Amino acid sequence: MASAATAFFAPLYAGPSPHGASRSFFHRSAYFSFGLPRSAFRALKHSLPLHKEPGFVPKPVRAPGVAYATAATQKSIHDFTVKDIDGKDVSLSKFKGKVLLIVNVASKCGLTTSNYSELSHIYEKYKTQGFEILAFPCNQFGGQEPGSNSEIKQFACTRFKTDFPIFDKVDVNGPNTAPVYQFLKSSAGGFLGDLIKWNFEKFLVDKNGKVVERYPPTTSPFQIEKDIQKLLVA
Repeated sequence: MASAATAFFAPLYAGPSPHGASRSFFHRSAYFSFGLPRSAFRALKHSLPLHKEPGFVPKPVRAPGVAYATAATQKSIHDFTVKDIDGKDVSLSKFKGKVLLIVNVASKCGLTTSNYSELSHIYEKYKTQGFEILAFPCNQFGGQEPGSNSEIKQFACTRFKTDFPIFDKVDVNGPNTAPVYQFLKSSAGGFLGDLIKWNFEKFLVDKNGKVVERYPPTTSPFQIEKDIQKLLVA
């Protein structure tokens, strides 16, 4: 059976060319003017052998202005070290054997009060059973986390009596995405791809440090409680 490449180029090799030369070769891009669907071109492109110079390593083509997460699915969350809200290094390996809910938080969002209140409630209920919440402040969505680390800490601890760990303010999208969020996003791509959509998006991580579920910002912490319970007894 003829290959896709043979089928594609056969009419280009056979017979005389419009200019009189026999068996002439047209550049395949010329075929677009003849109406070849782009999908057919893509199929052909992937069926053709790729000839490379020795030592040449092709780089993936990426669209400008689009954030891409670094593939890190071979790791676990325990492989990362982050800074806490006071600027001290924290190895996430200290959470081995615990179920984690990781959230990007903000102080001035319409979702702030409900999420902080429910997160605090769930944390108090399950923290003695091997459950932790890791909160990462982020100012990338509407500028709704503009304060300093000390201001964020005071807000969360004073208004909501937050007892779960809060970490250094980070970027969760774009070229300066924190490595831990590169890992989270590459492990659980969302409906619109890698991008975190808004404040209070949530990742549920099992005792082995693997992401098992990702929840949109509008999912309340109480809606996740049954999934937390399942992982705690697993």
